[in-house]
Amino acid sequence: MENVPPIRNQKIFKEFVTSLHDFGYFVDFAIVDGRTIGLPQSRKRLVLVASSLGQIAIPKSNKPIKSVRDVIAGLPKITAGTKHPDDPLHASASLSELNLERIRNSKPGGTWRDWPTKLLAACHVRETGSTYPSVYGRMEWDQPAPTITTQCFGFGNGRFGHPEQDRAISLREAAMIQSFPKDYAFIPEGTPANFSRLGRLIGNAVPVLLGEFIGEIFVNHVDENQVG
Repeated sequence: MENVPPIRNQKIFKEFVTSLHDFGYFVDFAIVDGRTIGLPQSRKRLVLVASSLGQIAIPKSNKPIKSVRDVIAGLPKITAGTKHPDDPLHASASLSELNLERIRNSKPGGTWRDWPTKLLAACHVRETGSTYPSVYGRMEWDQPAPTITTQCFGFGNGRFGHPEQDRAISLREAAMIQSFPKDYAFIPEGTPANFSRLGRLIGNAVPVLLGEFIGEIFVNHVDENQVG
């Protein structure tokens, strides 16, 4: 579930959990930090599991932290506005000359506050914009990525700048950070890569590793509660 901290404290969620108990289900829920299950991004999600077979619990996980480097460093270099000839999803959105200059002045893990004044956007100068330091940012090679969103292909939409290449991350890189296999085909062969459409598919997806983590909970639970 999105926006997890407020959801678990809302009345409707508490009523939902109560209803599950009333129908005879055993319930457990917890905030799962993707980094603890091997996901190379700072993504926290509310996970709820329920079973009529018996007590069920979400286990603690403490897998080694994966970084951006661990996942995408081996991909071939591309430039803004281009795609790799062997992979239509390894495509990066184009950048205006101004945004090219901005990303050239951006440090991994830094903010737009590192830029010369002439590069600042009007919204950054206003007091209301000064509290959003993570837009127009580069990822860091040796840290997990930020949460991948539906707008992850845009340099100005978050910390989605490549750690060293002057471009936003490609659709393929975003998908791999979401733990999709390197060769996962989101579209039929020969179909052009539409950034908005694929950005929605990738950003809204349940990360593969999170799906596996939840699936293993139920597989193990059923195995432990088989009768006869």
